[in-house]
Amino acid sequence: MEYEVRFYFSKEKLEEIIKKIKNIKGLTMQNRCYEKTLQFDHPCADMSFYNKKIDGRFRVRITKNEVISKCKLSWKRRLESTTESDVNKEEEVELNINYNEYENLMFLIEKVLKMKSIESYERYRTIFNNDEVEIAVDEYPFGIAIEIENKSKSEEPQAIVRKWVENLGMDMENSYRLSWDDKYSKLCKEQNVERYNHVRFDLNMPQVIE
Repeated sequence: MEYEVRFYFSKEKLEEIIKKIKNIKGLTMQNRCYEKTLQFDHPCADMSFYNKKIDGRFRVRITKNEVISKCKLSWKRRLESTTESDVNKEEEVELNINYNEYENLMFLIEKVLKMKSIESYERYRTIFNNDEVEIAVDEYPFGIAIEIENKSKSEEPQAIVRKWVENLGMDMENSYRLSWDDKYSKLCKEQNVERYNHVRFDLNMPQVIE
């Protein structure tokens, strides 16, 4: 299980956020990476991952910078118990794929399994971590997100998340409980901006406004 919370901020807050996290002792800062995530659906409509009874996301993600190139296949699903507490509890399964096999993976997904491409998004991610927590600063085309995820083996993972939310001086009540696509869709509707299935930096995007 994955235990995490997420907060959204305007793009103007990026430098302030990075500086604040860098000043917290005990965290290691990783190199900023470009990420592209593609989301697919089951080929049979009656088994759609986007059905509310399933509410899952099947994802292929590439991550790269001047040092690394990675590929990951993952499944993430909200559970009925996801929002029972103030920390999200979600089902997540990840599989690392050799980056050089990316084209073969896409061939199998699209041509053999006939999975349907639903949406995709770009972002830049900077990770801060230690044995307890992973704090990701995500630069989306529509705003900044901070994701705080438990990485400890503690029997109280939600307490770990709350501890780091407090360390960052944030309020759990301000966390956003849904996924990135929910946030993006909400912003498009509020700001009367065309919604794209593929969220890119070169497209007209709504913006998180504080």
